Amino acid sequence: MSRSTRATAATGAQAAVPAAAGQAAVPAAAGGQGRGGGYVAEWISAWDRFWFTPADPLPLAIVRIFAGALLAWSCAVWLLDADAFFGPHGWLRDGDVWRMNDQPWQWSWFFVASSPTAVRVLLLVTLLAGACLALGLATPLAAVVSLAGFLAAANRTPLTVFGFDDALGMLLIPLAVGPSGAVLSLDRRLGLTTAPEGPSVAANVALRLVQVHLCVVYFFSGIAKLLGASWWEGTALWGAAANSRYRTLDLTWLARHPLLVNALTLGTLFWEVSYPALVWPRLTRRLAIAMGILVHGGIGVAMGMKEFGLAMIAANLAFVPAASWQALLRRLRAGGDAR
Repeated sequence: MSRSTRATAATGAQAAVPAAAGQAAVPAAAGGQGRGGGYVAEWISAWDRFWFTPADPLPLAIVRIFAGALLAWSCAVWLLDADAFFGPHGWLRDGDVWRMNDQPWQWSWFFVASSPTAVRVLLLVTLLAGACLALGLATPLAAVVSLAGFLAAANRTPLTVFGFDDALGMLLIPLAVGPSGAVLSLDRRLGLTTAPEGPSVAANVALRLVQVHLCVVYFFSGIAKLLGASWWEGTALWGAAANSRYRTLDLTWLARHPLLVNALTLGTLFWEVSYPALVWPRLTRRLAIAMGILVHGGIGVAMGMKEFGLAMIAANLAFVPAASWQALLRRLRAGGDAR
């Protein structure tokens, strides 16, 4: 047999192997292109399923109740000293704020309506919108007005914007996008909503916005902590516990238990960095959410950041499946009927 004949026979034998294994015998070049195209198609399909699979709006309604109540509370605090926060002669003058923002879209209606009466009226409108959002009354309008009022306040007083405000803004944007009043709302009870009570694509998009944003926040917050020596040393939580300016609960007894401080510090750091990897699989999701509730609940109790803690807990609750919320509501209704 000639050399060319052997090569032809060998090529034919190799081409026959996929067919014997139950696969199509295709040229190598075409097979490679097919696999590459298959991977791309799978990614596109997964992306489509992730964002556009209809979802139950119940978790979004839970987030809505928290966010609306927190916004109303924040407005009530602003009203205690509205002139100092938003008045023309307050802590920050209008011109100074414009220079600090340095962006044309960071506009606030408090720049135009800066009289004491106008400031209070605008704050009351935002407070009312937040209350309506929590109750689910005129929810689409309440969500938009709440977001606009919150952004106007944040743009007017940038030096008073802290973690709580960032977390609240993260919640308000999806609520204005999705059908947050579809369930657990006065709109539903009074028949004022046309949003479907069942699963919808809009509900899924809104929930995904909360979930993805939360993962980004945790991951980069954890990465930033890695730049601090106290986190590597395992002593960062002691610095927070010993800071009398923020301390609302005396935790100085931790000084006698350095290993506990190390464990809490490093455990918190590991949870924060790995949150995006832990919260999506069902196997570890409950652990990630439980850690989030414990961490932010502890921050709220020990450091006085109760509003921030509640806002971040509300964001974590967006990962709780609708079936779990439905089971909880059934138990609560059964308990109420038993009484």
